[in-house]
Amino acid sequence: MLLAEDDRAIRHALERALTLEGYAVTAVADGVEALAQAHRTPPDILVLDVMMPGIDGLQVCRVLRAEGDRTPILMLTALVETADRIAGLDAGADDYVVKPFDVEEVFARLRALLRRTSPVNGAPAAAPEVASAPAPAPVPASRETLGQISAAGLHMDVQARRAWRGQRELELTRTEFELLELLVRNAGIVLDHATIYDRIWGYDFGPGSKNLAVYVGYLRRKLDGPGAPALIHTVRGVGYVLRED
Repeated sequence: MLLAEDDRAIRHALERALTLEGYAVTAVADGVEALAQAHRTPPDILVLDVMMPGIDGLQVCRVLRAEGDRTPILMLTALVETADRIAGLDAGADDYVVKPFDVEEVFARLRALLRRTSPVNGAPAAAPEVASAPAPAPVPASRETLGQISAAGLHMDVQARRAWRGQRELELTRTEFELLELLVRNAGIVLDHATIYDRIWGYDFGPGSKNLAVYVGYLRRKLDGPGAPALIHTVRGVGYVLRED
């Protein structure tokens, strides 16, 4: 694990707590060191403070994502406004914790991120993307064949972590992909908020959270091209459903 936090007291306290929890932690004090260490020894997961001198946590996140690095990233932020949290998610972060935080919450969020990225039966969590590869042949709707699933005009190659609407390939973050996969596998079924939070994040953020709505908004913008019918529908007071109307 790579931890980047410029506040010495927080960095040392969190490093000790994570080490006692069983993590092998490399702790650095700023974004420059974080990038250098991530390039030198790629970690299994990153914990980045947003507000750091020089290169901040958001910039570190953007650089790694631009390089194709999909290592899960948990952001630590003292910024509590929704727009600030959205900025972190837009930069490519997978989750965030607001300061001051309970270390048990940090542990829970790290466990959830690692569960989502752990190999299954020895297989890698994600196969390399090949941008020039042609779209695969269509698979019947609501069917799964050799790790490929389809519904409502969407096709997903789960092993390669690629998705298409028709012939248009979608550029999705890790969380967006997993949310879309959950909706496709349950096409036509209304999934409530608690179920989605549990399946994607491993815990419920609570009724005041905007996390799910933010990611649904991201997916809608990427799925719904000009003139294309909406696929993700809101069922007020319940949750979301994927279907063609």
